[in-house]
Amino acid sequence: MLVVMQARATPDEIRAICERIEALGFRSHSVEGSERYAIAVTGDLHGIESCGLEEMPGVHEIIRISKPYKLVSRESKPENTVIRFPNSDATIGGEEFAIIAGPCSVESRSQTLAVAEKVAAAGAKLFRGGAYKPRTSPYAFQGMGIEGLKILAEVRERFGMMIVTEAVDTEALAAIEDYADMIQIGARNMQNFSLLKSAGRSPLPVLLKRGLSATLEELLMAAEYIMSEGNRNVVLCERGVRTFADHSRNTLDLSVIPAAQKLSHLPIICDPSHGTGKRDRVIPLALASAAVGADGLMIEVHDDPDRALSDGPQSLFPNQFAAMVEQLRQILPAVHRTLGGVPKGISSTEARS
Repeated sequence: MLVVMQARATPDEIRAICERIEALGFRSHSVEGSERYAIAVTGDLHGIESCGLEEMPGVHEIIRISKPYKLVSRESKPENTVIRFPNSDATIGGEEFAIIAGPCSVESRSQTLAVAEKVAAAGAKLFRGGAYKPRTSPYAFQGMGIEGLKILAEVRERFGMMIVTEAVDTEALAAIEDYADMIQIGARNMQNFSLLKSAGRSPLPVLLKRGLSATLEELLMAAEYIMSEGNRNVVLCERGVRTFADHSRNTLDLSVIPAAQKLSHLPIICDPSHGTGKRDRVIPLALASAAVGADGLMIEVHDDPDRALSDGPQSLFPNQFAAMVEQLRQILPAVHRTLGGVPKGISSTEARS
């Protein structure tokens, strides 16, 4: 349920509404838009119709939200959410198309800084790299942990990019808050509800990846877990789902992007690296993602993919990444998007095949 306040409502009237909601045993959440201020009410709302909120001073109207995801729903907030980062002009969800790029894993300081220099030169404003890696095999490389986070923090200091890295559990999440700028919840943890709640209490924005076989509603309900704890800065990510197809690692579901944008105000980006699992498919699907309206991309880039400790076959060479960015600059104006930064990388004709 949404309590829409009058334009002239006073802070005391808003506070009185929130106190009344809490006294009834529900939770109140402020929803600020460009044209209205509202208070979302969550909880078991059975019987709330008779609680007298409509007659309280400052209330304009009561809107019943039909979707199970109350805070995520576009019914609660018609305007698109734009994620902003302190001390950076990077955004996700606005007019500027966001690019998050970097290696799957932080493997060493030299490797990470080398990739960061190249993707920053090409125009990326956000850097990805796993300090903690959930792997199918317990014997595979699991990440460098705190040492990896320190390397990522050095990337931010040297190149000015915001850091996005995955939390595999609450302990890792706490460490990430000290070193990074955005918490990634991976596909395997999309329904790890205790981790989602912890991320919801974090001051950092959250990038939430779609689960391996999750429906759109399940993805949106996972985002609701985060937002219900107070964190309004959530970005959705389509990264492919498991199907019967065997021509790619996963099936990248581009149709989910406009569907999510119709139902939710949250930004949604696309990860064609995991969505395809094959280097030669990444750029075509990245361009298609931009064309279909995604708010950004997450791309894996490695300076020596053949020796990568994880996901080498789907990682672009830096020259390929720079070529992709140049192609995006040609496509994005057609969908009323911009790409910030002046590229200092190479042209598409120089890209490594």
